Order: sequence, then structure tokens, then C-alpha cells
Amino acid sequence: MDGSVTAVVVSYNTVEKLRRCLKALEGVPTVVVDNDSKDGSPEMVRHEFPFVEMIANRENRGFSAANNQGLALVRTPLTLFINSDAYADPGAVATLAAVFEGAGVVAAGGRLRNPDGSLQESVARELTLGRVFLEQTLLEKVFGGYWITRGLTGIAKVPQVMGACLMARTADLREIGGWDERFFLYCEDTDLCLRLSPKGSILWVEGAGFEHELGSSSRREPWRGIARYNRGKELFFRIHRGGLASIVCAGLNKLGALIRLVLKPKQAKTWWKVLAIRPD
Repeated sequence: MDGSVTAVVVSYNTVEKLRRCLKALEGVPTVVVDNDSKDGSPEMVRHEFPFVEMIANRENRGFSAANNQGLALVRTPLTLFINSDAYADPGAVATLAAVFEGAGVVAAGGRLRNPDGSLQESVARELTLGRVFLEQTLLEKVFGGYWITRGLTGIAKVPQVMGACLMARTADLREIGGWDERFFLYCEDTDLCLRLSPKGSILWVEGAGFEHELGSSSRREPWRGIARYNRGKELFFRIHRGGLASIVCAGLNKLGALIRLVLKPKQAKTWWKVLAIRPD
């Protein structure tokens, strides 16, 4: 790398994944922000990657706040936000950075794949109430859904890339105030891309490959991930579309849970929790 990019990695109890992530970022200046992990993540970073800048929080501050802590230490023109469970292919960071040589590019994301090699959704349409309706009523299978990665090739201009792997110009990030810390987790990348978009194009870059494991905590407690995602959508609409839109979104989220409660009786426990419990 030519020193134009700094990677910011937020970690929370993912010590083995974090180790692999940092090995894949070898040669890229990196800041790790740990959200009070109890699995030895901070100690591992200090011992095995002494050249990595480290911030060890005493509480879980959430994804957005931790990203902002890392952003404050960046001294390069570009910042790559990458999850601790995402692993860059050789040359992927440089390939992603190269698209910023063109005028008018404000952000970019790479081609994410699952551990089995299959394509992972990483590009989304604009988040609207119509999209939420299609998602929650299962009609997106007929009319098209929120995610639009499939069918993209080369370098494509898109509305949003996923926060698991998102590169942007450091100056632009600071000018818009960084990540909105009201988002603890989920939809913070939707919000960030929306606020960055007036400054230029957001690109998806097929040649920049990254493997991404989806969160193990969400697999252990699927209801919590679903509920947090719903809560993130409601917050997004409250901020950008007003209180009424947020209320409508909340109603659609409830409707979606009820529909799945009926159609997926084996997952009834999950959907009851989505309906009844407010995630922390």
C-alpha cells in the first residue's frame, strides 16, 4: 500500500476473527477499537500486532461510536471501515482505494462473499417505506427486495454499500460529522451513505474481494438481531423522514413479525420475542 488508507476495525469478543482480519490487513495502517471484549482481544492485539493503534473501551459503545473513535486517529486521505469478521483478499484494499483516483467518488465497497464462497448481499436500494412493506409482507420475492448486489459487475454506481466494508474520503467523513452515534447497530451504514451521497458517487467494486462471516451473536439469539435491525430502520425514518414515517415503519415491522409467526411456527419463539421485547 502507498499509505493513502487507514483501516478502522471495531471488535467485540471476536478474538480469533480479529486476528485473521488483522493478518489480512498486513501493510495497511490500522486502528482497532475494542468495545470491552472479555475474550482477550485487546491483549492479543497488543502482543501480536504492536504496530496497530489500539483503543480499549471500558464499555460497549456500539458500532457507530467506536468507528468515530477510530476515525479521530486517522491521518490518511482514505479510511476503510472493516468488520473484525471480514477478511481482505490480497490487493483488495489497494483495488478499492484506486477508484478514488477518479473525480467525484465519495465512498466505495467491495464484493463480499460468504465463507462458502457464495455471493453475500452488500449493496442496497434507497430505504423507503415501500421497501419495508415489501420486505415485511414477503412480497419482495415477487417485486424485488432491498438488496441489489446480484447482477452487478465491474464497477457500479450504487445507493449504498454495507458498513462491513466501506471506504470513504476521510475529509468528507469528518465534514458530515462521521457516523451518527444514535445508531448502536444496524442502519448506521444506510444513514452514513445517505449523508455522504450529495458529495459524490458511491461505488461497488467487484475486483475488491472480501470474505465476511455474519455475526455469531445474531445466530445465537436471532430475535435480538432482527429486533435491533427493525429498531435501526425506525430510527432512520425518524431522523430522515419524520415521526409519522417512523411510526408506520414500526407498524410494518410488527406486521412482518406476525406474518412470520403464522407462517413459520417452528420459529414461533423467535418471532414472539421480536414482538414483545425491546432489544438493549
